[in-house]
Amino acid sequence: MSTVTTRTVTYPADGLTMIGHLAVPAGDAPRPAVLIGPEGPGLNDLQRRRADALAELGYVALAFDLHGGHWFTDPDEMLARVMPLLADPDRLRDIGHAALDVLRAEPRTDPDRIAAVGYGTGGAVALELGRSGVDLRAIGTVNGLITGRPGEARNIRCPVWAGVGSEDPIMPPEQRDAFTAEMQDAGLDWRLVVYGGALHAFHHPTVDQEVVPGVAHHPLHAERAWRDVVAMLDECLPVTE
Repeated sequence: MSTVTTRTVTYPADGLTMIGHLAVPAGDAPRPAVLIGPEGPGLNDLQRRRADALAELGYVALAFDLHGGHWFTDPDEMLARVMPLLADPDRLRDIGHAALDVLRAEPRTDPDRIAAVGYGTGGAVALELGRSGVDLRAIGTVNGLITGRPGEARNIRCPVWAGVGSEDPIMPPEQRDAFTAEMQDAGLDWRLVVYGGALHAFHHPTVDQEVVPGVAHHPLHAERAWRDVVAMLDECLPVTE
């Protein structure tokens, strides 16, 4: 197993001091890189471990922050922060671009080979980076099938992969249909995987259905979704020695 170096990075975005987690694989050569965006509650150890796992595979990975180091435990407080973000593509883009600048500044990052993967709100950030015309090699979004402003999906320059639970009440069939129509109308290379029986945030092991209805962990699909994300990266952004 290769040695991965990790460090905390701070940077300004959205009027806050963001606290991200950067994971760098062993060696000296430039490597492809991945932005990892967290769910609405914020950056926690789950996303940090995902960044570490990608670094083990040979990627430079930055798990970026949404809320200035804050992790929301109260759903109402989280929604009060997140819903205005989701309604403002420019704020999402600013958060994404700030993180992208940090990732590009890492000497091991190959600046021409970067992908963005996000979960929930983090997936919306990844999509808005694409809609803003950033040259990414791939975009992945799990539970974050957020449509953008009319016509701006045509600025996306890479394949888009999306995953969602079939029983997700926050991303219901009509939202999925709107998202896929946007991707198709833009002429993109896109894929949607619907994980049967899964609810919202099915990929997150600490979610509690009793706290937020319609939210529950699905261990089998969580593992499958991670494998699907890695397969997308391997196809679109392969690590070469």
